[in-house]
Amino acid sequence: MKPATYILAASMLTIAADAHAHEQPSDNGLTVPGAKNATVAQVYQHSIPGMPGKSIKGVTVEYGPGGFSPSHTHAKSAIIYATVVEGTVRMQVNDGPEVTYTVGQNWTEMPGDHHRVSANASDTKPAKILAVFVVDDMDKQLTIPDAK
Repeated sequence: MKPATYILAASMLTIAADAHAHEQPSDNGLTVPGAKNATVAQVYQHSIPGMPGKSIKGVTVEYGPGGFSPSHTHAKSAIIYATVVEGTVRMQVNDGPEVTYTVGQNWTEMPGDHHRVSANASDTKPAKILAVFVVDDMDKQLTIPDAK
């Protein structure tokens, strides 16, 4: 798929989920402890039909110039599909290589993955990702920074 197609698909998913959401989003406008110039906002949440106890949650992460989130994991049940919707970001999951993603590119994180690098690749322009979580309803904290 072309980058524009990824953006359109992510936008349509966001709009569709917003239109059908039964529950109020939580975690809006949070700053993750240890983050620099980065904010997280849950933009939608919806129960998954036919899958009791499971929800889909959309989260945006906005990085200002030079912004980053600290090394972290996610809720133990989380499967995440993340897409860059603005700018360029650097990511490293587990012991894999650090990868730079541009608008429309994406990656997947599986339960238990360790997100070692999550940062804006630019010191002058903002960046933003949309992360779509499939997660157990009981998992309220989606991002868990590493213990110091």
